[in-house]
Amino acid sequence: MANMKQILIVLVTLLVVSTWVPVSFSAKKPVFAARKEDITFIKCQVCEKLAKELSQQAAKKQAQISPKKITEYQIIELAENVCNLKKEEADWIMKIDIVEQGDKLELVEQDTDGQCNSECKTIEQACEQVVGYSDTDIAEYIFSSKPDIDSLVNYLCKDLTNSCRKKPPPVPKDRTPGEPFVPKPAKDAEMEKILRSMEGMPGAPNMQMYSREDLMNMKNFGNEDGDENDDEDEVDDRHFPSNLAKVMRGKESRNDDWKQKITEGLKNTGETLKRHANKVSNRLRQWWKRIKAARTNKNSNAGKLEL
Repeated sequence: MANMKQILIVLVTLLVVSTWVPVSFSAKKPVFAARKEDITFIKCQVCEKLAKELSQQAAKKQAQISPKKITEYQIIELAENVCNLKKEEADWIMKIDIVEQGDKLELVEQDTDGQCNSECKTIEQACEQVVGYSDTDIAEYIFSSKPDIDSLVNYLCKDLTNSCRKKPPPVPKDRTPGEPFVPKPAKDAEMEKILRSMEGMPGAPNMQMYSREDLMNMKNFGNEDGDENDDEDEVDDRHFPSNLAKVMRGKESRNDDWKQKITEGLKNTGETLKRHANKVSNRLRQWWKRIKAARTNKNSNAGKLEL
């Protein structure tokens, strides 16, 4: 329990660090809705880019876990997340700009992430319509056939779905143009990735952004001395699922099989938390080093100008 609390303290500390972000980043942003009427004009292009992304992400995953072989379940996870802007697998959507070309809409890939306005939401919805409930079928095809990109495009966009069976209709002349592509500041993009990597982790529910004062006023924040007096049979239901807490409180009445399952579950949870904490800490250190380097260069240039 002591190790678990130390990990939770680390996570809350990272939330404190996130308050360094400029007010413009943490301020409430306007909510943009998808332009559903545009989906029919871009659906085929979205499907083609989606197939390319799935192929590349599956290959990247395979390289990461080599010499192990990628499983069908891992490919299903990619297919489930590749259209969800809250997931890393959907980062490709942030680089696409919808450009008006005569009576057509063209998807133009940019070199950097853009602000997610209505166009980004529109592409997300088009992507979701392509995948639909076919994520398992797509994953099975990739896993069993190991297709190249062209074969996957034909399967996904013409065989499995009708996304590219017909040419899109011409865009109406009275269509209101979309917003321009606005690049996202690098520090904002980096911080969003850090916060997103912490989503869903115990101790950071929904990644709610607390102020520094709120965090410091939390009960027993950073009280490491209290670990020695912890009763291992008492579990805080706020940090653990209620059913797991009930199991632990009544563990004396459980058989050895249940004890083993609970022990293994806690061990796996601790290992997962450590991996997340290390990943987030590394990203924060890299981000802070870039900020310090930029300030150093700025001060150095200013000193040269004075001379």
